[in-house]
Parts: sequence; structure tokens; C-alpha cells
Amino acid sequence: MSGSPARGPRGRLSPHRRVSLRGRLSLRKRLSLRGRLSLRGRLLAISMLLLVVALIGSNALAVALLQRDLVHQLDDRLRTAATVAARLTNLDDVAGDRTSRVRDTVEQQLTGDVHLAYLGSNGQVQRVIRPAAHSAPALPRLDAAAVGERGRRPFEVPAVDGGGAWRVIAVPYEGREARASDGPSVVVAGSLAQVDGTIRQLGTRVLLIDAAVLALLGVAGWFAVRGGLRPLRRIETTAAAIADGDLSSRVPELAASRTELGRLAAALNGMLDRIEESDAARAAATDRMRRFIADASHELRTPLFGIKGFTELYRMGGMPERTDVDTAMSRIEREAARLVRLVEDLLLLARLDEYTGAADLPLHLTPMDLRTLAADALHDLRALDPRRPVTLTGPGGGPPGGAP
Repeated sequence: MSGSPARGPRGRLSPHRRVSLRGRLSLRKRLSLRGRLSLRGRLLAISMLLLVVALIGSNALAVALLQRDLVHQLDDRLRTAATVAARLTNLDDVAGDRTSRVRDTVEQQLTGDVHLAYLGSNGQVQRVIRPAAHSAPALPRLDAAAVGERGRRPFEVPAVDGGGAWRVIAVPYEGREARASDGPSVVVAGSLAQVDGTIRQLGTRVLLIDAAVLALLGVAGWFAVRGGLRPLRRIETTAAAIADGDLSSRVPELAASRTELGRLAAALNGMLDRIEESDAARAAATDRMRRFIADASHELRTPLFGIKGFTELYRMGGMPERTDVDTAMSRIEREAARLVRLVEDLLLLARLDEYTGAADLPLHLTPMDLRTLAADALHDLRALDPRRPVTLTGPGGGPPGGAP
């Protein structure tokens, strides 16, 4: 099928398909791990990771520089000892007190495991003045030509037993160097065991110190991140209160306005102010709409009940005279016209609500004779219940006066 994964022999997934699936699974694992870690945990993990990288890099560089300096110091001492040994003695009289003087001079320049020997022009060892205490360097063939090519530069060789490394310097005997190029040579070798031991000891101590520093900084970083994220927890508490319906809650401005948390708190408080104002405006609009619907229902109910009363009165035979029927029809017509005007007014109000400048429209006020409204209400009540006595009186209890 076209939708199945690409498979190779025996139904196995092809290599590129397996790589793609592994990439997706690793991505899902990273996303899942990121989702499980809190912001505090991620910040602390990133900080500790950067700190570990910085400590490892800086300490490794410091140890490497120290090792190089120690090796250079050993090379300088080897060079000095070789020069002194080449000047003090000769292969023809290397014996007795002279050998002791050479050994004493070399020991003044070098400490640790040191190997000092004189070589003939063919590179063969003529005499070892100071043999190494534990091992010996595996010297290459150092004839006069090889010593001349090295030019007094130190080099490194392994030990004979393979237990370490040695720094070696070979110099020609200076008494014959000017007369012949195939004269004897002096070889001084120093073991790097002391340097390696110092580096190992330093590395162990550095690791212990780094572990202690990381532990202390981890604890301090935990409390620092916890204190730094305290405003976010207060924002979370405020958001929970707002979700429960308390729109009057505000985020406390615990940080300066120029910081990220300060700007976040100010933005949230501004948003909450606008939400509260919008909610208050919506509540006021809802209340106005409720009152308007109640008023409109009352206004519409009055003419409707009047029409209903006249029709029921006519159906029950309460209008035997032609004049009574004409009067009822006239009242029904006026109430219907009143309903039409009310509906038109409602449509006009709805259109005015859609018009943004409706609040600025002028209102034209005109006088109205309230006696007409009272008389209409009297007729409506009589139509609804003819048995109920209803009278029309003026403000002082007497008959209504004339129009002003």
C-alpha cells in the first residue's frame, strides 16, 4: 500500500526510515521532558549546565597551561644541566672526583628521577654518570649528526618499561664542538612522573572543588530562582482569582517597571482595568436593556389589553347600540395606531443604538395633554371590566380642568 512505511528485505524498515523514526522519537522525548519540567527547573538546569561547561572548560585550560609550564621548567633545568655537564668533563677523563662533581652539579639543577649519560660519536653509551632510580628512557640512536639536527631542543621519549614518559635533551661536548662535528655528546633525561603526578593531584582536587562549588551554587541558584519567580506565582494567584470572577484583583507591582516582570505586571493590570471597565459597561447596558424591555412591554401591553377588552365586550353583547360599536371601533383603531407608533419608535431606537453619534442628536420636546391619556385609560379599563366603577378626577380630587 502507498501509505505503509518504506520497508526493505524481510519486511524491515529501510535505514532512512529508521533514522526518521528515531529522530521523531527523540524529539518527542525532548518535548515530553520539557513539558514535565517547570520554568524554575528549566532555568536552574540551564544555568547549572552552562556553569558545568564553564568550569570544565576553564579548569581544563588551567590544567593544560600548568602542565605546559611545568614541562617548560623541566626543559630549562635539563638544558642547564646538560650545558654544565658538557663543560665540566671530557670522555677521556670521566672518572673519580670529576664524575662526582658532574653528579653534584646535575643534582643541584634537577630533582626527581634524572638520567645522565655520555654518548660516543656513533651514538653508543660510553658511560652513565647518574642512572635513573626506577626506570630509564628508551633513547633513540643519537649519533653526532642526530644530535646536531636536534639543535639542543628537548624531545619526549617513552620509558623502557612503558611506565611513563621522559623529556630528553642532547648537546654536543663543547670542548670538541668547534673542532669536529662527530664528537661525543651529553644526554640528560628527566622523568615526567612528577609532572604527571602533580597534574593528576591537581585534577582530583579541582574536580572535588568543582563538585562542592556546583552543589553550593545549585542550592543558591534554587533559592535565587525561587525568589526571582515569586512575582510570577503572585500573578498566577491573581489570575486564579480573576478566573473565579473577582475582576477587582490586581497584580502587585513587586519589580521595577523597566524589568520584564514589571512590564508584565503593568500590562496585566492595564488589561484587567479595561476588562473591568468593559464588564461594567456590559452590565450597565444589560440593565438598561432590561429596563427598556420592561417599559416597552408595559407600553405594548396597554393598547393590546384595550383592544382585547373591546373585542371581548363586543363578543359578549355589551354594545347593543350602533354608537357603542362605532365608539369601540374608533378606540380599537386608535390603539392599533398607537401600537404602530410604538413599534416604529422601537425600530428607531434600535437604529439609534447602531449609530455611534446617537448621544449627540438633539431631542425635540413638545407639550402633551395628559387628560387625553387619562380618558383613554378610563375607556380601556371600562372595556376590560365593565362592572368595576372607574372615575376620572383632577389633581385636587375634583373634575379635571381645562388644558393649559
